[in-house]
Amino acid sequence: MDIELEKKQTLRREEAAQQLRDIADELASGNEINMEQNGLQFTVKVPDEVTMKVEVEIEDDEREFEIKLSW
Repeated sequence: MDIELEKKQTLRREEAAQQLRDIADELASGNEINMEQNGLQFTVKVPDEVTMKVEVEIEDDEREFEIKLSW
């Protein structure tokens, strides 16, 4: 079974930073990440080692900074 969730929001920079801290705290304190969407909660188990990819993309009128964890 394949499941893909995408959550896209417009936030103030400080709010985005807080969400990243919350995710980091979940990673540091246990082996799972929780995500809620449309009233449903999903829990993803995370192993002790992950691959982390950081990507910066600069185009004429748009900037993108992407962090991806995979295992």
